[in-house]
Amino acid sequence: MAEYFWYWQRGADVKRQGIFMLFSKKPANLVDEARALGGRTNPMEIAATHFVLGTALKGPYPAQTETIYFGMGCFWGAEQLFWQLEGVFVSAVGYQGGFTPNPNYGEVCSGKTGHTEAVMVVYDPEILPLPELLKVFWEGHDPTQGMAQGNDIGTQYRSAIYTTNTAQMAQVMLSHEQFGDALDANGRGVITTEISSAKTFYFAETAHQQYLAKNPGGYCGLGGTGVVCPIPQTP
Repeated sequence: MAEYFWYWQRGADVKRQGIFMLFSKKPANLVDEARALGGRTNPMEIAATHFVLGTALKGPYPAQTETIYFGMGCFWGAEQLFWQLEGVFVSAVGYQGGFTPNPNYGEVCSGKTGHTEAVMVVYDPEILPLPELLKVFWEGHDPTQGMAQGNDIGTQYRSAIYTTNTAQMAQVMLSHEQFGDALDANGRGVITTEISSAKTFYFAETAHQQYLAKNPGGYCGLGGTGVVCPIPQTP
């Protein structure tokens, strides 16, 4: 028999009144591509610039920058971790790793798109080396929870890293190994983070972009393991 449970429904209108709990059945496994929602052709219309940094959300980005995508559960709190870092040109929240083209927030929350809530980070590696970004990622959430993050339950909350070049992938895999060793030494669980090359990133609605800057004290579901991640080093 299907298991029912409570999960956080965090729509923008709901959030202004506080967190609303919706009784619902959520899928525990990723949807098959053949069963994913069809989506739409036109991309989401969003604000042109970052609410905090003032930089262009959709580019163009400086030539020296690189892009990577992080899934850490609720993307509201996760994005705030990154826009505060020196060397980040722009951040944005959206939907990554799934099948449905140009989904909206409700569709992603249904678990029928295959996407996870993700943060796009465009950074200058000369100022902010990727290993330092990865330290923020690993320590900023619990990467052992599978299809959940704290009270947020569902495939759209899974931990994930999506890379855009082979050098990033090598550094990510090394940091996975090293932080996995640190978790094991502290008696914590096994990392369940999805790691793969990036698919198309679909920007989330403007209301979700830089949400905690627009709504100070708003919901943030992040919670780390308390385990320190060493700055990943090559052997």
